[in-house]
Amino acid sequence: MNEHTSITLPKTGAARPSDKPSRAEAEEAVRTLIRWAGDDPTREGLLETPDRVVRAYEEFFAGYDEDPEDILLRTFEETEGYDEMVVLRDIRLESHCEHHMVPIIGKAHVAYLPGNRVVGISKLARVVETYARRLQIQEKLTAQIANSIQDVLQPRGVAVVIEAAHQCMTTRGVRKPGVTMVTSRMLGAFRTNPATRREFMALIGNPSSNLSNI
Repeated sequence: MNEHTSITLPKTGAARPSDKPSRAEAEEAVRTLIRWAGDDPTREGLLETPDRVVRAYEEFFAGYDEDPEDILLRTFEETEGYDEMVVLRDIRLESHCEHHMVPIIGKAHVAYLPGNRVVGISKLARVVETYARRLQIQEKLTAQIANSIQDVLQPRGVAVVIEAAHQCMTTRGVRKPGVTMVTSRMLGAFRTNPATRREFMALIGNPSSNLSNI
């Protein structure tokens, strides 16, 4: 049996505001937007739209109801001395731009160098998803994922690279489809040791590669 170790740290997950509007108020806001766009929210095709939009928002922004650090608390110390890089590549990422509230679609690559314990790989993907399911900018999202892993696991280093397309610039504004934004956050050995950083980059392949398969 693996030994499970839990540690307690202050929670840093963003909470929903205490004055959160009611569901009815949220649905009325959708009706207002429909009218502002120039359509009639009472016509047959739009009658159920406010309910559908609110339910979709519950999925899109479910990350506000979770604390990513709680996800990482269940760790394993029985690793037979394993101290090499742990890498999870090509984690599908779906988020929303906090400036225009349109989708950010891409993938994340996460790595860490274990100290005294490791965490289940599904937990790394869940941390990515929890932060992604909030209103975001990619730079902040990248830092939040890396910082949480560093704070909870206390590894010798953490690396996060995100490659994503932003619909705020592919479907509006400058309208430049095919553009990919790449951000990275390197901590510990990944920042101070060029060889470690190169190994990680080699393992994840060339950032800004084709995102058409996600």
